[in-house]
Formats: sequence, C-alpha cells, structure tokens
Amino acid sequence: MLNFDTTPIIPPPRHEVPAKTSADSHEMPAMLKTSTNSHEMPETLKVPPSCNEMSAGRCEYLAKKRRRQILIRICQFSVLFLTVFLWEALARIGVIDSFIMSQPTRILRTIGNFRSNNLLLHIGITTLETIIGFSLGVMIGLAVALTLWWSKFLAKVFDPYLVVLNALPKIALGPVIIIWVGAGMQAVIVMALAISLVVTIMEMLNGFTNTNPDLVKMAKTFGANRLQTFIKIVFPSNLHTLFNCLKINIGLTLVGVIAGEFLVSRSGLGYLIVYGGQVFQMDLVMTSVIILAVLAALLYRLVVLVEWVVMRLCYK
Repeated sequence: MLNFDTTPIIPPPRHEVPAKTSADSHEMPAMLKTSTNSHEMPETLKVPPSCNEMSAGRCEYLAKKRRRQILIRICQFSVLFLTVFLWEALARIGVIDSFIMSQPTRILRTIGNFRSNNLLLHIGITTLETIIGFSLGVMIGLAVALTLWWSKFLAKVFDPYLVVLNALPKIALGPVIIIWVGAGMQAVIVMALAISLVVTIMEMLNGFTNTNPDLVKMAKTFGANRLQTFIKIVFPSNLHTLFNCLKINIGLTLVGVIAGEFLVSRSGLGYLIVYGGQVFQMDLVMTSVIILAVLAALLYRLVVLVEWVVMRLCYK
C-alpha cells in the first residue's frame, strides 16, 4: 500500500518591496547627490590588493609591469648620465669649445658660487613670478570658461576672438605690455598671463561643453538648475581636463615669465641668460638653462602631486 505525505506544501515567504512614497519618487539619485560617484576611481589611484587576494596571473602581470617601470627609470637615468659624461669628455679633449658650450664641471662650479652671483635670489624671483602668473591664469581662465559655458550666445560671439588670440604670437605684445603696465614684475606676470590664459579658457570651455549630455539631461529631468548641474555634473566630470590643462599651463607660464624677463626684468633667470650672453659668460647662461629645466620639472611634479591628492580625496 502506498503512503502519501499529506503535509501541505507551504510556499517560501515573498519579500515585499515597500511602496515608494511621494517624497521618494522625487528624490535626487545618488549620482546627482555626490559629484564624484558618477565616475569610477581611476586605476592609478586605487590601492592595489596584496598578492594573497589576487590570482597568480594578476600577480605575475603586476610584477612584470613593475619590472618594466624600473627598466624605464634605469634607461632614463642612463641617458642623462651618458649625455653629461660625453659632454664633459668631449669638452676636456677639445672636441667642443668649453668657452662656447661650457661643460658640466664649470656649471657645477658656477652653482657652487651661488652667493657671488645671487643665484638663489634670481631663482626665487622667477619662481614667484611663475606661481603668481599661473594662479591668476587658472582662476581667470576658469571664470571666463564658466561664463562662456553659462551663455551659449557669448560663447559664439567670442569664439573667433579666442581663436585669433590663441594663434597670435604673444611676444609681439611685449612693447605694448611694457607701456600699459610699466617695466617690472607686473609686466612679466602680464606676459605670462597672455601666453597661458587663452589656452586655459579654450581647454576648459571645450571640456565643459563636451560633458556627457545624458548626465546633464538627467540632472535637468530631476529639476537641477544651471548652477547645480555645473557643481554636480559638469565640473566633477572635467577634473581630469582641469589637471591636464594645469600641466600644460605650468610650462607655458614659465615660458611667459622668461620672455617677460628677457624684455624688462633686472632679475630672474631670464635676466641672467640675457646678461650672460651679453658678457660672454656662457657658464652662467648654461647654468640658468639647466636650473630652468629642473624648475620646470619640479613645478610639473608639484601639479601631478596635487592631482593625486585631489583625486584620492574625491574618489575615497
């Protein structure tokens, strides 16, 4: 005789989804609440997990990538060392004229005599002028780019003028700038602004106008005004554009500062280059050029460091 189980089959409990209230239906999405949540954290900013948490293939890939980076660094320093070595050797055996081309040991001797030629003073003045011009260029450029993004009418009106100003050789404005603001540090800063400002405006305006239109449209759908759209969507989406622009501008600002010092300054590395060329002190000229290269590299690395800190804070 067959026995049938008469125990009733009870279905599993169903998880009811709570109904949305009227307040929830109009709540702004998390994407709009936090400006940086709409983008994933860049790979360069993520903290790599330990090898115990990764597969063997992943660990091998990271180790290979690390070895490649070390090899690149070794090659970079090797190229620098070989260049300096050949320069010194060729100058000592007379292949190149050390009076015209100088040589590394003479450059080091000039740097060692920094007190007699006030080298630190000139470096400090050039650095100060660069930082002031760079800061003003970034602030004014961002303000103008925001204004042109806010008003499409003004953007279309000033577009041809921005193109012409960007193509204009700014050094041609040197005499005009000297007459307008006078000879001195102010003329150097204005020259630096003239070279870097237009680039900042055009780069940031291009980034603002090319922000993901779907995100902008979604913000408008949820009732965000123009200012909220800029703060929550447009500006966070262009942080990388901003820092790329800063990396370019720090070099352009330094070029503008040196060009201004060529024209009007009585101090700074640009003045030392002009003075050294006039009195045929090529050691001073080459020393100033080397210091300018190191200064440009340090300022660029400073911008990269600020970018790293800001991105870590934003994507934390």
